[in-house]
Amino acid sequence: MDDLDPILIQVTIPLPIPMIFSALVDPAQLAQWLCREAVVEARTGGMYRLVFDGDPAFTSEGKVTHFTQDVDLGFTWAGPAPFAALLNVPEPQTRVYVRLQESPEGIDVTLEHDGWKGGDAWEDARSWHFHFWDERLQRLKEHLIRVAYG
Repeated sequence: MDDLDPILIQVTIPLPIPMIFSALVDPAQLAQWLCREAVVEARTGGMYRLVFDGDPAFTSEGKVTHFTQDVDLGFTWAGPAPFAALLNVPEPQTRVYVRLQESPEGIDVTLEHDGWKGGDAWEDARSWHFHFWDERLQRLKEHLIRVAYG
């Protein structure tokens, strides 16, 4: 079977790049829009650990794969229990990459989640993650606008 296309989601945020990038690597800010708790070692090879509440509650134990201050961040991704057999063994099988780029309307925040294999189970996992990331990027934008403007 053919591998599935990466998840690709973009939001535009009319705020400075350093403010947006900080929300991707600062554990206190991550806890405001992405997860309940985070541990981030903001360097290539560092830890990127996210703890999520909800249904399902899970922890994604990842490693930073790309790190360029105010430009991009990449990390390996461990998915929740319903997809653990696909995504997490023997080690995280998918990767998340976020890039910031100036545009006429502000800063484009582009998230790409790749590594999806073919088959129905993988399609289900990819679909769940698409909705997860789409909702989380909207929360990122709302969080930052609230911080900036009250």
